Amino acid sequence: MINYGSTGVCRVAEIKELGGRTKGSKRLYYVLEPLYQSCVITTPADNKKISMRPIISKDEAERLIDMIPTVEAEEFHSSVIRELTEHYQASIDSQSCEELLELTMSIYSKKRTLEQQKKKFGVIDERYMKRGEELLFGELAAALEIPREQVPEYIESRVEKLKR
Repeated sequence: MINYGSTGVCRVAEIKELGGRTKGSKRLYYVLEPLYQSCVITTPADNKKISMRPIISKDEAERLIDMIPTVEAEEFHSSVIRELTEHYQASIDSQSCEELLELTMSIYSKKRTLEQQKKKFGVIDERYMKRGEELLFGELAAALEIPREQVPEYIESRVEKLKR
């Protein structure tokens, strides 16, 4: 299982040799099956353009969830859409579960603040909150070997146990 770019968690279905750019050359390719999309991706094993890394372990996933109560989520506000998008996209592009956790928590915090002020939650905020959750919950689900839809409940119950 690997995390592949902005696709998220993929199963490496096959590693095969295919012809390269020059005649007679061969190159290794991964055949990837995304866990949460119905498609197949074939990419060079030495692809430098798209980040690939092993998914986190079960222990790392649990450690990440256990640190939730201590995370200080700083809300990011900007009336310039480009700044907002660049800020959120940097967290998505990092492929770091810690950054995705901070991103989603900060946007949730922003949403609560705006609701309390009776203000509208932005479309960009909504889009990146959803995307961050998809990537984070997808990797946590794979690491914990549970369905993705059970991740919020798992997090909630684990955080509750920590509070006791």
